[in-house]
Amino acid sequence: MRALLLSLILLGNLQSGLAMDHGGMIMDEKGMIMNANTDRLPRDCPKISENVDITIHAGQKHALKFVGKMFAFDQQEWDVKPCAKINITFINDDQIRHQLMIHGLPGYLYPEGMFHLELYGEGQLQASLIMPSQKKTYLVHCELPQHMEKGMKAQLKVDGGDGDLPSIPGLTKPVKADVYPVNWTQLTWSVLFLSALLGIAIPFLIIINATGINNLYNKMLSKVRLKQ
Repeated sequence: MRALLLSLILLGNLQSGLAMDHGGMIMDEKGMIMNANTDRLPRDCPKISENVDITIHAGQKHALKFVGKMFAFDQQEWDVKPCAKINITFINDDQIRHQLMIHGLPGYLYPEGMFHLELYGEGQLQASLIMPSQKKTYLVHCELPQHMEKGMKAQLKVDGGDGDLPSIPGLTKPVKADVYPVNWTQLTWSVLFLSALLGIAIPFLIIINATGINNLYNKMLSKVRLKQ
């Protein structure tokens, strides 16, 4: 009995250290891959047209180039041929959770029409998918709350795509632009008034004292010449 219990405990420990595979979803302590596809062709593809290797970084530092954004991918657009096989290396540069999701794929090949990579912190994952032949633009984003809204959004085009998606940072206009309202309190008005007053007063003082400053400069210059 004791030997049986020890065997079960050992087996459980071994299984916990391995990635779990649940019909299209592979998950371990670092992250998750859903609906990866290396060889199943879409119905409209007689063969794979090209192999494309893409490395995609995700993190806060990639949002610094976009005003008002907190998260972003290092690239915001990719374009591939119809029936291309895309080999994605997804790298999370943060210590927080990020996802890379591609929506609108054919459901018979990708359940829920989705390809999904997820990292719970800093690290990387690799997985492949095969695109259909349809000329289309696919949404690529992180589905964690507010990550897409704060900038983690891109687009994947097949054969040039069928148009641009809205609110792609650095590429397209937002559906609703970010607004940063000022809380106009008495202190805010006082600071604004003081700043305006100083902005007017300092140039004025410089102008009216220009002659005196010039005379002082000439005197100092004369003393230096006499010493020489």
